[in-house]
Amino acid sequence: MAHDFLPVDEQLARIKRGAEDVFPEDELRKKLEKSRATGTPLRVKLGVDPTAPDLTLGNAVPLWKLRTFQDLGHVAVLIIGDYTAQVGDPSGRNSLRPMLTAEDVAAHAQTYIDQLDRILLKERLEIRRNGEWFAAMNFMEVMQLAGRMTVAQMLERDDFNKRYTSQQPISVHEFLYPLMQGWDSVVIRSDVELGGSDQRFNLIVGRDMQRSDGQAPQAIVINPLVPGTDGVIKMSKSKGNYVGVTEAPSEQFGKCMSVPDTMLRPWLTCFTDVDEAQIDALCNGDKTHPRDAKEAMAKGVVTRYWGAAAADEAAAGFRRVFAQGKLPDDMPELTIPAGGLPLVEILTSETLAFAKSRGEARRLVKQGGVKIDDVKQDDAEAIIDPTDEVVLKVGKRRFAKLVR
Repeated sequence: MAHDFLPVDEQLARIKRGAEDVFPEDELRKKLEKSRATGTPLRVKLGVDPTAPDLTLGNAVPLWKLRTFQDLGHVAVLIIGDYTAQVGDPSGRNSLRPMLTAEDVAAHAQTYIDQLDRILLKERLEIRRNGEWFAAMNFMEVMQLAGRMTVAQMLERDDFNKRYTSQQPISVHEFLYPLMQGWDSVVIRSDVELGGSDQRFNLIVGRDMQRSDGQAPQAIVINPLVPGTDGVIKMSKSKGNYVGVTEAPSEQFGKCMSVPDTMLRPWLTCFTDVDEAQIDALCNGDKTHPRDAKEAMAKGVVTRYWGAAAADEAAAGFRRVFAQGKLPDDMPELTIPAGGLPLVEILTSETLAFAKSRGEARRLVKQGGVKIDDVKQDDAEAIIDPTDEVVLKVGKRRFAKLVR
C-alpha cells in the first residue's frame, strides 16, 4: 500500500470527536475502507471565507478537524473563498450581509494563511482560491450555475425562509452562495467536506451538484458552533466574546478562566487536545473542583498553540495576579517622553497595542477599564506624564509599565 492507514473504526473515532454530525456515516465508512484498501488518501475539503482578519478558537475548530484528517494520512484541501467572501455567506443571518471589496478579502486572507502553520501540516495540504474558477466564468456560465436550483429549494433553507416570511430583504446574489460553495466541491472533487452546523444546507448542495456531475457525493462532517466566553452566543470577534489564536499565552489563559462552568466540556472537547477520558474526569464535579477543571482547560488551549511550558507559565502568572494579588513578572514597558503622552496614544501605541484604534481606546476608558496605579482613568485625552514608574492596567488581565 502507498500509505498505512489506521483501521477504519479508529479513524472514525478520531473524526467523530467533538463532531455534531457525520453523514451519511455509512458512506464515509465505505470511503475510508476503499482508501485503506487502495492506499489512496481522501480529499477533505474545508472552505474559509476571509471576512475578517485573524482567527479565533471558534474559527479554528474545523481547521483542527482538517488536521485530524491529515494526521490520519489524508489530503487537506483548503479553499480560500476570495470570491464567495465577496458575496458573503448568508448562513444563520437574519439580515443582508454587505458585500466586501476584493482588497479587504485579500488582506484578510493573508492573515489566515500566515496563521495556518499553527494548525495544519504543510505536507498533505493543498490551498486553492475559488477565484481560480469563478473569475474565469462568463455570464452564460453563471446563469447555468444559477439554473441548478429553484427558488423553492432555496427557501427550504431555514434562514432564508425566516427572512422571507418576516419580510426581511433577500438579495438575489445571496442565492448564489450555496451554489458557489457546492461548485467548489465539484471542481476539487472532494470526498469529504467539513463545515459548521449553520452550513448544513450548503454542504448538501455540494453533494447534489457532485452527483449531477457524475461524481461520488462527498460525505459531510458537521462541527458545532461553540459559544464564546459569555457561554451564550457563537464565538465572534464582533461580539467581543472570543479568544484569538495568536493572542499571547497570558491573554488566552485569562480569557479561558473567565468562561462559565457550563462551557467546560465543549471547550475541552473542541478547543484542546485533552483526551476524552480525562475530559470526563475533569467534568465530574464530585471529583474535580470547577476551578481546577477550568485551569486544565485553559492550559490545554495555551498548550495547543504555544506549548506546555508557555501554558505552565501563563497559569503561574494568572495565580500570581488573581489569587495572590501580585503584578505579573512579564509586563511590557513603554517609555514616556518629557511632557507626557495622551492616554489614547499610550493605549494605541505599537509597543502596547492595548487598543487597535483611538475609538476603541476611548471606549475602554469610558467603560472604566483603564487604571494607572489602581486609579481609574476617565479622560482618554488626559496627558500621562509620570515622574516615576507607574503601572497601567487595562481590563482584568493586561498590564504595562510606564517609565520616564
